Amino acid sequence: MSTTTTEGQPVASSPAPVAPAIGIADPAPLGLAGFAMTTLILSLANTKTWPAGALSAISLALAYGGGVQLLAGMWEFKRGNTFGATAFSSYGAFWISFWYLNTHTTIAPADAAVVVGTFLMGWAIFTAYMFVATFRLNLALVAVFGLLTLTFVALTIGAFQTSTGWTKLGGWLGVATAAAAWYTSFAIVLESTFKRIVLPLYPFA
Repeated sequence: MSTTTTEGQPVASSPAPVAPAIGIADPAPLGLAGFAMTTLILSLANTKTWPAGALSAISLALAYGGGVQLLAGMWEFKRGNTFGATAFSSYGAFWISFWYLNTHTTIAPADAAVVVGTFLMGWAIFTAYMFVATFRLNLALVAVFGLLTLTFVALTIGAFQTSTGWTKLGGWLGVATAAAAWYTSFAIVLESTFKRIVLPLYPFA
């Protein structure tokens, strides 16, 4: 818009104030935290350290590991992060399907090895190709997805062979995976809060 002076010359008017854009907070530390906590508790049950903890993991699988990660994945879509959106949405669905499998599905004992084994095998394959993509991101995520791939492989073998040893190994690998995921979540939260790098993620150039 413009106004005119008494001499008839146009004078530009002041632009209307524009409300500042509201940024979207990084959902990654939330998704990683939900994944880490649920993974840790289930993994400790798999190691036979605290077997009863599996009941806690099933509840977390629906709310924190599942629901919260799915929400984090949707926000990653909004931020234009294809890797984060794919990872968080998928693992959110993993935990929700894990919850459903353990609470709403009746499995014949003779079929249990195949049902659980094929379920885990599919996630091992998915995790393996997501692991490859982390080599364009940072070393922290390489550790998370590398350990998670090994976790799924060990648990898959344990399920198909009904092997307690392989399942325990998968449990300990899961504990390591949870630690790596929590480290990554913590590092991002600290960087956002302190406005500087406190814990390094070791990004690749």
